[in-house]
Amino acid sequence: MRIGVLTGGGDCPGLNAVIRAVVRKGSEVYGHEFVGFRDGWKGPLEGITLELGVPQVRGILPRGGTILGSSRTNPLKVEGGVEKIQTNLKRVGVDALIAIGGEDTLGVATQLAALGINVVGVPKTIDNDLGATDYTFGFDTAVQIAVDAIDRLHTTAESHHRALIVEVMGRHAGWIALHSGLAGGANVILIPERPFDIDAVCAYVKQRFARQFAPIIVVAEGAQPAEGSLALQEAELDAFGHVRLGGIGYVLEREIQARTGFESRQTVLGHVQRGGTPTAYDRVLATRFGLHAIDAVHEGDSGVMVALRGTDIVRVQLSEATKELKTVPLERYAEAEVFFG
Repeated sequence: MRIGVLTGGGDCPGLNAVIRAVVRKGSEVYGHEFVGFRDGWKGPLEGITLELGVPQVRGILPRGGTILGSSRTNPLKVEGGVEKIQTNLKRVGVDALIAIGGEDTLGVATQLAALGINVVGVPKTIDNDLGATDYTFGFDTAVQIAVDAIDRLHTTAESHHRALIVEVMGRHAGWIALHSGLAGGANVILIPERPFDIDAVCAYVKQRFARQFAPIIVVAEGAQPAEGSLALQEAELDAFGHVRLGGIGYVLEREIQARTGFESRQTVLGHVQRGGTPTAYDRVLATRFGLHAIDAVHEGDSGVMVALRGTDIVRVQLSEATKELKTVPLERYAEAEVFFG
């Protein structure tokens, strides 16, 4: 069997571990051949491939990013895009496709599976917001990077008596902000699931300074103020219709300083969270996902995604995987509120 592999959407630590596991087990245990598609869905859409075998995956386990490249190309927005993919898969002799990605990448995979293309999905999102799996690889690394930054910022906040705002990733789900804020001892955590009151945030800041300490505010990039409380600027959209986020840290810096009189500074971690070496947890999880994905392909199980349930790797329907986002329950947020101020 000849199997195609692609990585779509934003890169994250652990992608190479998945590719390595798929190719190693697929080649050495099952005797399959592989072809890599470059830059997400752009690869099969335009027929851009690269050689993918055991020699190509040696040494990539600890490397961040993806040796296949990635993009946010949406073939469903291209006229005749699905037909082009079908033609290119047939042209290079691909019998099945392993798509590694998040909501958007797997959404395309779901539609292709419905058209009869043999597709197996692997969940990838540092936001940890896919509802069909308990955790996704990359999340643990992103949280650890954020915690390392918060630990360092505590000391400079205290030294200069400043309010420091740390903006982390999280478009619709605040898992990174919640976990890194709790682990890093943040004094305020703001997430997309719970619109914030800027006056309440400023009250926490004043309370912290009144105790002779400097506050750390962790905010997810998708956090929003309560309706009518604070104006945010409009942003452009990407190929999947998502707003290109970023800037909430600057808004908070400006408003906190103006409303409290205390000097404020923002730190936007941005793509730093995506890059670099994956943690041991993410390497293991990504490897297990890859091993089980190639099992599914070998067994002819199409239209499924591998998922973590407890400590087990299971298969779920791709349609279930992309049905709804996994957001932070308000009771989990309430646990963190105990430490605010």
